[in-house]
Amino acid sequence: YLKTRALKWDWLSVASAEVGVAFFTIVLVTGPIWAKPVWGIWWTWDARLTSSLILWLMYLSYLLLRDFLEESQRRATLAAIFGIFAAVDAPIVYFSIRLWRTQHPAPVIMGGPDSGLDPIMFKVFMLSLVTFSLLFVLLVILRVRLEKSREEVRQMRHALMLQS
Repeated sequence: YLKTRALKWDWLSVASAEVGVAFFTIVLVTGPIWAKPVWGIWWTWDARLTSSLILWLMYLSYLLLRDFLEESQRRATLAAIFGIFAAVDAPIVYFSIRLWRTQHPAPVIMGGPDSGLDPIMFKVFMLSLVTFSLLFVLLVILRVRLEKSREEVRQMRHALMLQS
């Protein structure tokens, strides 16, 4: 958006952020459910968990920021700047288990020698990855359409106010 000033990029950004927050909320809820019987605790301030929580909070803040600004261009500009800032945490989350040895185990996929999944588990993992990626794309497409409709309604209201 910052480069082109085309609202379609802002719509894609907010749609991706909303669907991403929904997916990430599921991760943050189901992760501790799995962790309790395995690690004996619901939550630990592990590097991966903490950086993930920070990322989730930043994108919630991104969505809240958007709700406080009425004017489309200003909202899109500030949201784009904040979105870039928040995205810096994503690689930190990804590399956290490589950088710091904490509660989380070493990477299973692309983790070096002696890492990897059983071939059947790998197939199931890839099927799940493709399925959830397609679901993400579908939800984002639907959400972009909704955002486009909202902008059209805003423009119609503005035009009606000018006529009055």
